[in-house]
Amino acid sequence: MDFGEMFDDVRRMNKRQLFYQVLNFAIIVSSALMIWKGLMVVTGSESPIVVVLSGSMEPAFQRGDLLFLTNYKEDPIRVGEIVVFKVEGREIPIVHRVLKVHEKENGDIKFLTKGDNNSVDDRGLYAPGQLWLAKKDVVGRARGFVPYVGMVTILMNDYPKFKYAILAALGLFVLIHRE
Repeated sequence: MDFGEMFDDVRRMNKRQLFYQVLNFAIIVSSALMIWKGLMVVTGSESPIVVVLSGSMEPAFQRGDLLFLTNYKEDPIRVGEIVVFKVEGREIPIVHRVLKVHEKENGDIKFLTKGDNNSVDDRGLYAPGQLWLAKKDVVGRARGFVPYVGMVTILMNDYPKFKYAILAALGLFVLIHRE
């Protein structure tokens, strides 16, 4: 089926069928958003699922592994724990292990991270002048993972044409199997 036939099929739909297709799509999108927001509430994390984008945590995590996160504020941060954090000025969160923790008497906690596969700590990744991370920088803590499931995300980011090919294939699939 070529694109001309596909658009002819869309034109032949009556208004009720087209409205039904749009409504189905809206229900799918809103369901996905509700599931995501529900996961955010249950896990306490603004991003309950993340993909490992680099090899800095090998051998613990490989590029493309999907991590499940929690971020309960009452849980203390401990040395050896794997955290996902955001640094001011960087959009993409970083997945690294806690190397050192400094806890003050007033309860403030500062900590230093490092990738398992890196030779130096992360101070070079932090914002200029920042030597330690605080709890506010933590997006979540790794609680589980599924290997390589996130490779699709990496492929779509590294090869934008691949993203459009997948979207076109999904659109074609929906049009062919709409009955």
